[in-house]
Amino acid sequence: MDRSIEEGRRVIRIEAEALSELEQRIDERFVVAVNLCHTCEGRVIVIGMGKSGHIGKKISATLSSTGTPALFLHPSEGIHGDLGMISKNDIVLTISNSGETEEILRILPAIKRLDLKVITMTGKISSSLAKESDIILDVSVHEEACPLGLAPTASTTTALAMGDALAVALLQKKGFQKEDFAFFHPGGSLGRNLLLKVSDVMHTGEEIPTVEETMQMREVVLEMTAKKLGMTIVVTEKGSFSGVVTDGDLRRLIRDVNRGQGDIFSLPAAEVMNPEPKTVLSDALAAEAIHKMETFSITSLVAVDGQGKVKGIVHLHDLLKRGAL
Repeated sequence: MDRSIEEGRRVIRIEAEALSELEQRIDERFVVAVNLCHTCEGRVIVIGMGKSGHIGKKISATLSSTGTPALFLHPSEGIHGDLGMISKNDIVLTISNSGETEEILRILPAIKRLDLKVITMTGKISSSLAKESDIILDVSVHEEACPLGLAPTASTTTALAMGDALAVALLQKKGFQKEDFAFFHPGGSLGRNLLLKVSDVMHTGEEIPTVEETMQMREVVLEMTAKKLGMTIVVTEKGSFSGVVTDGDLRRLIRDVNRGQGDIFSLPAAEVMNPEPKTVLSDALAAEAIHKMETFSITSLVAVDGQGKVKGIVHLHDLLKRGAL
């Protein structure tokens, strides 16, 4: 076996064992930390130095994107003016494996003067930082995956996992839903799927292909060709929605012509249309329109309001262009 494979597996094994041990430390202290963050009227200020700082930035981002306002404060910048971003309603989450990080210890007095609660993730529960904290979350490890015992490896993995555990527990406590997540991620695929509505992509007004029930099929074909949506709605003389004629209906007509059924293009639209077409509410999510299209193997839907009045046409191509698929 190549030495690299053996070494890679050793690292994964050590970090997996560290996480397994960490799981057993999720106790009442963790519950108190979750409740403190849940009832916080301000933000969770995450503070860490070096590699712990990198982990802190990720934890801060995860908290913010899952409904818990948070920001990362670099301790070196904090002692040179950035403490001004902390308010009296905030909670502080410090990350330090040793619990003796000088830069964090130097800003603690200022944090204490604001009477803020301090939650600390540390590998040394008897450290100076731990003694000054209200809640201690033990993220200690028996050994680092680094064979020299120098580079933070297993210790940063446990800190990151504890941060994720805190964020997810808060997410559930807050009743955070997929729609809330999408609100904070409008540019991502999830955001598009959960925020994009049929009304955002449908064709409206003059773009809607429309024919009356009495119009002959040759006129229907011209309307469908002009609007290029692969279908047309059919309305009564008073303008009420009556049905649809699709490309599929045209193909079936052409098949009938080949079978000697006569001049079917002189037929009125009412005799060819589907009087019970698939529809979707105009204020429904685009994801619902996609689901219907996939279920019934169709490429367009009539968008209607709550009273069944036609509001537009949504086509599969439009959904593709908007990245909803």
